[in-house]
Amino acid sequence: MSQTQLRLEESWKTVLADEFNKDYMHSLRGFLKDEIKAGKTIYPKGSEYFQALNSTPFDKVSVVILGQDPYHGPGQAHGLCFSVRPGVPVPPSLVNIYKELDSDLGIKPAHHGYLQSWADQGVLLLNNVLTVEAGQAGSHHGRGWEKFTSAIVEHLNLERENLVFMLWGSPAQKKGASVDEDRHLVLKAPHPSPLSAYRGFLGCHHFSLANAYLKTHGRAPIDWKLPSPTQARTIYAEEDGLQA
Repeated sequence: MSQTQLRLEESWKTVLADEFNKDYMHSLRGFLKDEIKAGKTIYPKGSEYFQALNSTPFDKVSVVILGQDPYHGPGQAHGLCFSVRPGVPVPPSLVNIYKELDSDLGIKPAHHGYLQSWADQGVLLLNNVLTVEAGQAGSHHGRGWEKFTSAIVEHLNLERENLVFMLWGSPAQKKGASVDEDRHLVLKAPHPSPLSAYRGFLGCHHFSLANAYLKTHGRAPIDWKLPSPTQARTIYAEEDGLQA
């Protein structure tokens, strides 16, 4: 954790400085060290724990999308919620996100699941828990990440204005329950999982609503169209080189 802390983007390092000195963070650091020492595989890799924060500085955030856990399969997680590395099959929830983008804005589904271009534009793609053991969904729940990511949401809520919070599913809605709807736009829908997307995620129009709100408040809208697979691979290679 000490090495990944050093890689934290400067604006977030300032905002979250106090969190790294709290007991829960010391406990979390010890837990992760013990898991790695025991030979367990942790996703994403250490340099990508804070990829969401490193990609989207505090004062550049326009939209917040809250996920739950990193993907726990090989080669999937790289630190942005709902996103997978180029060349990895698009996960089912992201397939439904693409369906909604097509219905809402006429953006045809991308042939990859790499969402870095959204993060680079100000979309904070934040999971509730930032690590997971390979093949063990939810294995790092209750270890401290939830407190850390709640602090992130609270700083954005109190210290920024006119952000868009997309809260998909009850865990995300619980996480964002304290967001001040007089200061920010809060959009709620069921999770895009195939188990729940048909209950109201599909047809929610969150992407067009977000852009309309941003433009109303003098902010640049998000270009939700993703780059080609070839461009995505190039972007990932560049990002990976910076993290090495």
